[in-house]
Amino acid sequence: MKNFISLTDLPNFDAALELAKSLKEDPYAFENHAKRKTLGLIFFNPSLRTRLSTQKAAQNLGFETLVMNFSNEAWALEFEDGTEMRGIRSEHVREAAAVISQYCDVVAIRAFASLNNKEQDEAEIVLNSFANYASIPVINMESATGHPLQALADALTLAEHKTLHKPKVVLSWAPHPKALPHAVGNSFVKMMEHQDAEFVITNPEGYDLDPRITKDIPVIHNQEEALKNADFVYAKNWCSYSNYGSILRTDDEWMLTADKMKLTNNAKFMHCLPVRRNIVVADGVLDNSNSLVIEQANNRTYAAQAVLKTIIDHV
Repeated sequence: MKNFISLTDLPNFDAALELAKSLKEDPYAFENHAKRKTLGLIFFNPSLRTRLSTQKAAQNLGFETLVMNFSNEAWALEFEDGTEMRGIRSEHVREAAAVISQYCDVVAIRAFASLNNKEQDEAEIVLNSFANYASIPVINMESATGHPLQALADALTLAEHKTLHKPKVVLSWAPHPKALPHAVGNSFVKMMEHQDAEFVITNPEGYDLDPRITKDIPVIHNQEEALKNADFVYAKNWCSYSNYGSILRTDDEWMLTADKMKLTNNAKFMHCLPVRRNIVVADGVLDNSNSLVIEQANNRTYAAQAVLKTIIDHV
């Protein structure tokens, strides 16, 4: 595995999941695996769980870590070739990626969608530029269109709460005051391809995800209908895809509430965090014993650790 840009880069998804499980049982089983190696963590956007869990995962394997926030600590990067750099961008990604490759053995990058230009976001310019110009493996810590580390952690969480029957899993859109990317939703959909489950997506009209990703997955525009008999409910906001970057509604009709959860089969509640209380989900759901959000956050470490070990094993 040269890079980890999406879940499809894993040589074997099930093997990666089993590795994450074993690492959770014994986080220091490979504590010298990456001794004298350095992981660079490059952030173009804020982070809490991703930064800390990936650092912890790296340390569990013996990595040293270097962290840089490009939003306020580095020169502004230019990504276009052939441009005259007369503006605020004073360093080209060609040089930046080459230099980072001299300091690090692996680099992990977090760069959100702009939500201004669908074609540019889907081209994943930041992530792919580093992959093109770096001579070391590149890991996606959330990009414009994907968050595979979160999805692997979500798979671990689902596995730990496996039902005796084929579960029903619902990915539900939820309201948010800001326009948010599709990355978490996209990767969760791709992760569910590896699950033996009844999977449905529910969102209002105008909020369907990219049909090239959802393919033939049922999309139900009635949230309460979709929630019936669910075993897992994953709430997440995303902006409109067809009217890219737009917020089409701000009312609380789609907020996850305790009454709505009563329609489910005593479902477990999931969210990637951070979450806006009483906008995305009511306190009564988030603070309920069926809420798995803290477990999901904990599992981020072991998902990242599994990916890092797999990367090192294939270098």
